[in-house]
Amino acid sequence: MAYATAAELATRYGADRLVHLTDRDGDGIGDDPMIAQALSDAEAEIDGYLAARYRLPLPTVPALLARIACDIAIYRLLSLRSMGDIEDARRRYEDARRLLEAIGKGAVSLGLPADLPPASQPALSLAAAKSGPASVFGHDQMVGY
Repeated sequence: MAYATAAELATRYGADRLVHLTDRDGDGIGDDPMIAQALSDAEAEIDGYLAARYRLPLPTVPALLARIACDIAIYRLLSLRSMGDIEDARRRYEDARRLLEAIGKGAVSLGLPADLPPASQPALSLAAAKSGPASVFGHDQMVGY
C-alpha cells in the first residue's frame, strides 16, 4: 500500500523542486521512476516499523503516515543530489524515524482500531518427530525387569 503519491510529494515540496532533484540529464523534465523509487523506499521503511504493531497493509492511510512518507522520500531524493538542503531533509528524516519508533512502541497512535494486531506468525514447532514401526520394548513389555 502506498503511503504517499508523487502528486502528494509535489504538493508538499513543489513540482519544480522535484524536477530539480530528479532531472538527471538536464532537460528540465523530472524522472518519474526516481520519484516512484523514493516513495517505494519510504513505504518499505515505514512498513518495517509498523509491522511490529499493526497488520499490514493498513486498511487506510492516516495523514500522519502520508507526511512521514513524503519526508522520507524527499530525504532520499536530496541525498542523491547532495544539495545544500540536505541538513533540513536530514532533520525531517530523523524526526520521521523517531515518530515511527514511537508509533512502533505504542506511544503514538495512528487512530486505527485496536483490533488490528500484527499478523500472527505460525509457531515454530521444535517437537521431535518419530517415524517407523512401533517399539518392541515399551513400558508394558518391560514391567518386572
